[in-house]
Amino acid sequence: MGVYLVGVGAEDWFDDEEDGWGEVASALNQELVRRGLPPYTSVPERGEFVRGSGQAFEEKLIPSMDGFVALCQAHLSPAEVETVCGWTVMVPLPLDEEVRLPVECGYADSTVVVGAPQVLAIAERLAAVIDLPAETPEMCDNLDLTMWFLDGAAKDLAAARPGPWSDDLDTAFYVALYLRAAQHSLRRGCPLTYC
Repeated sequence: MGVYLVGVGAEDWFDDEEDGWGEVASALNQELVRRGLPPYTSVPERGEFVRGSGQAFEEKLIPSMDGFVALCQAHLSPAEVETVCGWTVMVPLPLDEEVRLPVECGYADSTVVVGAPQVLAIAERLAAVIDLPAETPEMCDNLDLTMWFLDGAAKDLAAARPGPWSDDLDTAFYVALYLRAAQHSLRRGCPLTYC
């Protein structure tokens, strides 16, 4: 069990059944149109899983977020902290501000949608602050980041090449998580959410 951050394919995004995201998709499109923007309809199908292909995204949120939240508060405005930490759905659209939808999502009474371009810009700044290493996995198909940080590869690299990123590997994990999630959303054109 636990919380995962996952990419969502069209078959689930437009599904009106209990486990689908159809109500969120519909409410988001209504709000986008109300704001004078085109609806978000070009969600790709999930496709077959091929490790390393970058077609899927799934990571488990295991480490403590305390250090990451502290990093955000030290280097970001309150609005930027909310953008990177306060969403329930990320979409590959440029959104000047979050979209709050009156649709239950997980344990929340509403759904907060943010744009991947905005999350990416913030995550890139945080990655620069901690000097996130280039070796950090990029194609995070099936717990690749989670395993890299928790199973030893990050610890080995930190011992060989320490830096600001290695001072708190839990914090580095979340910087990498949001960076790679936003990159995936934009590359694939798909939403991401917690489950």
